[in-house]
Amino acid sequence: MTEQLIAWEDAREDLLACAAYVGQSVKSSEGHSDAVKAIVPLYLANDQVDLAAELANTVDDPFARDRLLMLVAEKCAALDDDEYALQLADAIEDHGLQLQAREKIALQKSAKGDLDKAAEIAGALPHPDYVFADIAIRQFIKGDEAAADKTLGEIQFPAAEVHAFHTIAAELIKVEKNDRAGEILDDALEAAAEIEHHEERIRAFAETANLYFEVGRKDKAIETYDQAKTEAEVLDNIHRDYFLGATAIGFLQAGSLELADRALDLVNDKTQTASCLAGFARVLWDREERAEALEALDEAYAILKSEHEKETRDSRAKNALYATIAVLYARFEKPDRGIEIAQENNNEDEQYSALAQIAQVMELAGDDDKAHQAIKAIPDDVNRMFGLIGLSGAADRAGNKEKAIEILQEASTMADSVDRLSSRSGAYNELAARFAELGENDKARKISLENLETIAQIKDDSIRAVSLARLASVYTDAGFELNEAEKEIIGRMIGKV
Repeated sequence: MTEQLIAWEDAREDLLACAAYVGQSVKSSEGHSDAVKAIVPLYLANDQVDLAAELANTVDDPFARDRLLMLVAEKCAALDDDEYALQLADAIEDHGLQLQAREKIALQKSAKGDLDKAAEIAGALPHPDYVFADIAIRQFIKGDEAAADKTLGEIQFPAAEVHAFHTIAAELIKVEKNDRAGEILDDALEAAAEIEHHEERIRAFAETANLYFEVGRKDKAIETYDQAKTEAEVLDNIHRDYFLGATAIGFLQAGSLELADRALDLVNDKTQTASCLAGFARVLWDREERAEALEALDEAYAILKSEHEKETRDSRAKNALYATIAVLYARFEKPDRGIEIAQENNNEDEQYSALAQIAQVMELAGDDDKAHQAIKAIPDDVNRMFGLIGLSGAADRAGNKEKAIEILQEASTMADSVDRLSSRSGAYNELAARFAELGENDKARKISLENLETIAQIKDDSIRAVSLARLASVYTDAGFELNEAEKEIIGRMIGKV
């Protein structure tokens, strides 16, 4: 066994140290890896890179170890410890991940404004294009367009060039320089046409068209959506219908219902057709065309419901779309219809998620009765509890803090019904975090103590370590310090390790 990196005394005084102490003692290679993967990012958040690196090196699985070292290297670059960052990158065994780590280090330097260092590191990479793109973006934002143009000229990969142009255009849109953004998008369109990969080229056209619409150049947006549609038509794989649906929504948003309908007619898959119509409904509702929006949503639901099991290409996408349509009905002031459709969903997770989302939509709309009706429609106690936690958040966003606390209190009475201890711990974490956000620190501390007692009952050391790490995040975010009662529980826990 690797020498313990955490002292017993430290583990008793700090939840994250306790998690690391327990996690490092896990005998199972997979369990130990799972524990360290949960713990290392938390030490990095505290800028404790040396301990994070040492913990990463205790992992037996080479791939998991390399990915953790990459995280540590990236953090070191963010802290300007570039030498250590590059040493850690060199320690990564997998060549692909080693190059990825160096790219992340270069991107960190670019983000911090050290563009010369970023360019130096990128220069040693076989494919430095996305680093150059990031450097060019930051040069442009700083006002040095000449330097940005020079850096863009070094990019060999058209997709990276398009990414740079899109980001620059988005920044210009933020400061309402739409004419200049439009000029940049002309460059993006030219670069997009050079992308070799078919699907990637279509996506670049569609994203460029979206930005053209944002700068008010609807004619150019329609023209570019048409390029994407033309390219999508010749695809012979499952992505064809998705891209055609996306262009149809784009046409509608840009103001051409005729072109939108033509693109929609080319879609063969019923799930994608229904998804496109749901997109139409959103656009129309946002335009205050309420009757047309409901008509489109009704058609989307009818098509999806008519799809036979043998026709379904992707059951997960179909179930997710059922949930989306249900929530849209609630948003469109038809909550009863939404609840009804949510309950038709064959996938329980999607069903519960839809009902919880409907509850939040209705709470934000000021309809408490319908919100609670949606929550009560969730048959499973555990999912109903998480639905109430989400509903509490909606009440808080609506400006009703008192109601948010009341709903959260109701949810907390249901936590004991969660049979699996690790899941119960997760529920306690959610509750404590929300109570703390609402300023109810006493309630948050009480629940956290119950959580610690629950974690102590978990027999699997790996799961216990992960649960402790997640609880440590709650304490850090809330600014809580361990009290003597909590230290006593921790002492008993680590005494068994």
